[in-house]
Amino acid sequence: MSDLSIYHNPRCSKSRQTLKLLEEKGHKPAIILYLKDSPGASEIKNLLEKLGINAAQLIRRKEALYKELGLKGKADDALIQAMADHPKLIERPIVVLGEKAKIGRPPEGVLDLF
Repeated sequence: MSDLSIYHNPRCSKSRQTLKLLEEKGHKPAIILYLKDSPGASEIKNLLEKLGINAAQLIRRKEALYKELGLKGKADDALIQAMADHPKLIERPIVVLGEKAKIGRPPEGVLDLF
């Protein structure tokens, strides 16, 4: 499936587990190393639409950078820009299939896409 992709961080255990699960089920997603190839604000907005969530639900609130940047209570546009500027703030992994997406927490949740 060419429209299957995963926003992947190889250092994250949930991301590795999700990718392994997809591969075990016979899927070969395009791997997007989002920490190296950072998504811009428009790409993040597109992901949010596919996920059906708001920016506060996609941002990693436990990251020290979240507190350092004073992002608590900020509007979606500010959070989206923060994630574009600092991709480590993006929750991972995100699996995209066509016009739908799921966060792989837990990894098995992404199987709902199929």
